[in-house]
Amino acid sequence: QAPFLFPCTYREFFFFFFFLLQQCGVLLSVFIYLFIHFIPIHADWVATLWRDTFEELLNDDNELDYGDQWTLNFNYSQTAAVTKEERKRGWKVYSHCAYATFQCGSCSKNWSSARVVVLFRYRLRGERGTVIMRPFGQACRRCQDNEFYLPGFAEKEVKHALLRLFSKVRKNCYNDEDDHDDNGSSTCSTKKYTKPHEASLCQACIMGICCQDED
Repeated sequence: QAPFLFPCTYREFFFFFFFLLQQCGVLLSVFIYLFIHFIPIHADWVATLWRDTFEELLNDDNELDYGDQWTLNFNYSQTAAVTKEERKRGWKVYSHCAYATFQCGSCSKNWSSARVVVLFRYRLRGERGTVIMRPFGQACRRCQDNEFYLPGFAEKEVKHALLRLFSKVRKNCYNDEDDHDDNGSSTCSTKKYTKPHEASLCQACIMGICCQDED
């Protein structure tokens, strides 16, 4: 017989012990399944999320309440370089550093980065304001195929990036000193801990664009 704490035979005790281990394995499998399928991993680029949030901040929150009409467009080949002629036409550049998630199109690997560059060009001409945005991609470390995949952003990261952009617009287009301007920082709203940034896999780094503000 097993010790008095276990009123059963050793064989029954070990059967019960392995049964518990099996149940723990089942619970672990269920947890992993739920995490993969129901915990949101924002690994897909969604342009409409940016445009909808842009419109919401303008129309509902009145972030640029100056009577002008602002629009957001996308250009996936624009750079941070602004020519002298473009500056004369009022174009300015702001690069924002954000937290985002990627998914490799070849091996389906997911990874996160807190140094994802989003580049904005903006100008106000007459009563029309224009913002042109480009998200920069990253390549998969496992595949090393020089294929850059676009980032996926959580809604709060999108909102934070656009609020920082509007702060720049108020300062540079309306000469409005902004109380929300946090000393020019372009970092994420919440500090995230990710693996060390690999510049060789970052499209923005390869093009010489850093996570710094441009006035």
